[in-house]
Amino acid sequence: MDITRLPFNEFIGIERALPADQLLTLPEGPQYLNHLGTVHASAQLALAEATSGEFLIQALGDAGDVLPVVRRLECKFRKPAHGALASTAGVEEGALEALRMDMAAKGRALIAVQVEVNDAMGAHVLSATVEWFITRMPDL
Repeated sequence: MDITRLPFNEFIGIERALPADQLLTLPEGPQYLNHLGTVHASAQLALAEATSGEFLIQALGDAGDVLPVVRRLECKFRKPAHGALASTAGVEEGALEALRMDMAAKGRALIAVQVEVNDAMGAHVLSATVEWFITRMPDL
């Protein structure tokens, strides 16, 4: 799955990041601005959610037999965001192995992905934790 090709992500313009240490970007544009002239909170949240999904795809592969859905998203806006945004993500040590074990044993699991977003000036503008519920696709 290409996370940037999901209809909503494509609509708002989420792109793959070029530097290897970043996952996704949201380009600069007036359509992303709020009433203060900074990047709207919803645009930042959309990037954080997509980044968490991209992290899982890269970490686990594109398993077609699972159904992942966001269960919870918590974030803290740290500073006003200006210009293009770039994101990174990760999980606590052992979380991916615990996910694999739960999927094997129960066919479902939870995993929390931590996301960080920086703006064009290098400011750390958002920290988020996106909790995913992942289950095996039901047999039809």
